[in-house]
Parts: sequence; structure tokens; C-alpha cells
Amino acid sequence: MFTHLQYGKDGLQIEIPSNNVTVLAPQFIAGLPDEAAAFAEAVRRPINTKPLKELINASDKVAIVIPDITRPLPSDRLLGWLFAELDHVPVGNFVIVNGTGSHRVNTPAELEQMVGKDVAARYRIVNHNSHDPATLKFAGKTPDGREVFYNREYVEADKRIVMGFIEPHFMAGFSGGYKGIFPAVADIDLIMHYHRAEVIGSPKSTWGVLEGNPTQQQIRANGSLLPVDFCINVTLNRKRQITAFFCGETLAAHAKGCEHSRSTVMIPCSKPFPIVVTTNSGYPLDQNLYQAVKGMSAAAQVVQQDGLIIAASKCNDGFPAHGNFKTLLFDHNSPQAILDTILAPGFSMYDQWEAQLLAMIRLKARVALHSDIPADEVRRAHLEATTDIAATISEELKRIGPDAPIAVLPEGPMTIPYLAQTVQVGA
Repeated sequence: MFTHLQYGKDGLQIEIPSNNVTVLAPQFIAGLPDEAAAFAEAVRRPINTKPLKELINASDKVAIVIPDITRPLPSDRLLGWLFAELDHVPVGNFVIVNGTGSHRVNTPAELEQMVGKDVAARYRIVNHNSHDPATLKFAGKTPDGREVFYNREYVEADKRIVMGFIEPHFMAGFSGGYKGIFPAVADIDLIMHYHRAEVIGSPKSTWGVLEGNPTQQQIRANGSLLPVDFCINVTLNRKRQITAFFCGETLAAHAKGCEHSRSTVMIPCSKPFPIVVTTNSGYPLDQNLYQAVKGMSAAAQVVQQDGLIIAASKCNDGFPAHGNFKTLLFDHNSPQAILDTILAPGFSMYDQWEAQLLAMIRLKARVALHSDIPADEVRRAHLEATTDIAATISEELKRIGPDAPIAVLPEGPMTIPYLAQTVQVGA
């Protein structure tokens, strides 16, 4: 059978050499017929709070936090509608904070692409830099007494608006809500603590789980240290069209958005598959291997022990070159060795969380990667390199039997497959 995988900007058409194929994809929901009108309705009749316009005074300094370029939020459209709604506030009173978390800062060209030329020309935009203390300011303390430093522009604002989209998340359960604040505008020391090994290794830090999830608990506790006056969350379909708005008080809006997302993306499977083909949902999510771990993690939920995951992720930005992810992979001779280092008492290194997750996946299954990364580097990362997904499947079927069942996740981490006999991930 032929199937289309979300890969890069153009996708990838492949033939699966089998008749025993199960496609696992989220329920497709059409985009809203009039996104601008739906936005206006959502912010004028918000969830558990006053209309947006009543919350923001003309004299307020307003910080708007948006996700960075690795996230597909249509910030260009949303910001235009937002500024039209808040037209009583002078342009100079706004600052757009690019919530990079621990990612690299975005270039001026990338920022223009993200927010649109008109907004980029008229409004002040700042890149959050978690590594630069000069751009940070004390925001409070965590429940266990750790000092929290956030982006200075965010801390000093009179009013704060967070934008984001809700999708399944392999550690936080779902994205959106306070995750647009923490770790998006936090300092690197707190981000490191947030991603510590015992939290990443918790079975509750996983797809679709909110309550009892230690990752989500930190997001909510730290993200709410300073008041977030209004949350604008959306859900998207595979065409990057907005399917629904969830706006208002952060926790209440996020809860409704997650309920909606869960109903469209959770797919039960009666038993695991020996072969699972996945993606990282195409551009902008599949720009590097670091991000591509998400799609592999989605596949790992339903792959057999010692099975094969085939991941199609363009990785045009490499591992990426910055950070320690590549170093952690290359400096160890096996996935178990990576885990042994990370789990050793006192070990702490930037990017260890993604290496930990990849190593955990590899201990469950082999992973073949179709990408732009050179084959020798793919192998040094403890993965197999494939330039022909159909051929790789054929070879595996020769080894395990021609009728072995195959699962395909064409949208990768936009789907939460789970084994029906296990506790549902939404619990």
C-alpha cells in the first residue's frame, strides 16, 4: 500500500510492501471556516475570566510569549488578530517574547517568518536566552525553594499573555497552557532541574498524562509564579489550520483544550507491532534529531520489545550542532552506557534529557532513521541509517516473516497510540 508521511516541507510518499498494515493517525478535523471571527469570539467570551479587552489597560506594558520556530503555531495570524483586539493599547507598550526555552535564539529572518513582516516591522521582539543572566530577573521560588529567574521583559511587564497550541507531548502529557511560560522563558539552571533524570524516567512523564505527571506538575507550579493574565491556545490539523480556540484562564482553558485533543488523537491498539513506521510530523517539528525523538517515542508506545521503529525525519538542521545532545550520543558505545552516565549520582549536563529518552527507546527497539544526516553519524548515534524505507521494511519482513503486522504513524507525535490492555494514558 502507498502512504504519505509528514516529512520536511513536502512530505514523503512511500510504498509499504505488505498488506498487513494499520495506519494510526489522529481524527482529521477541518479548519475553522473563519479563523479571525472565531478568535474574536474566543477572546470576548473566554473561559473562566473577563474578556481580553477588559483585562488590558491602555497604560499597561504587555508581554506576549510565543513559541519558537520549532513549533508550528500560526503566530503571524494570531498576533495580527490580537493587536486588532487590543487596538486601545499603544504599539510601544507591547513586547513579543520568543519563548525559546533552552533552544537556540532565532535569527531576524526566522522571527519575521514566525510573526509576519508587518508585526516584525512594527513591534518589539526579544529572543529569550536562558544562558544569559543579564537578560533574566528573579521571579520567585519553586515549591522546594529553588530560585526562579525568568526573561526580564516578561517579569517586568504589567500584563502577560501566553500563546501556544495543544498537542500530545512525550513528557508533559500535552503541550500548551503554562508550558508556554515554563520552561519557555526560564533560566538554564531551572530547566536543567526540570529535566532531571528521575523526572524524565518517571512512567507518569509521558503522553496524555496530566494528573500525577511530575513534568506537568513543575510546569504548573513554576509557570504560575507570576500572573498570566490571559491564555490563547489552539488546536491544529495536519494542514496547520486552526480547528478550535481555548482562551481565558490558563488552567481552565488548557484543561478544555486537552480534553478536546485527547478525544481526537488517542488510538487504542490490541497488541504491539513488530514494525512501526513513524515521523516527526514534518516541518517545523522535524528539523533536527533532538526533536525527532518525539516521533520515535510515539512509536515506542506500541512497538514490540526488540522490534523495529523506522523514523522519517528530515533533520535538515542536523542533531543540531549546538548543545550536548550529539556529544552524549557519540561519546558512549551503547544506549545502556548513555543511561549509566546520566543516571549516575551527581551527573548533570545540558541536553541529557533527550539523550536519556532516546537511549530508553533504543533499549526497547532498534531504530532506523531516514533523514538528511550522513549515515556514519546516524550510526554513531546508535541508530540505523536508511535511504529506502520500503527496502528496510522488506528486509525486516524477510527476517521475522512476511505477514508480520506493521503500524504507520504518518503524523508521528500528533498521535497517541496505546495498548488497550494497559492503563489509558489519559488517566
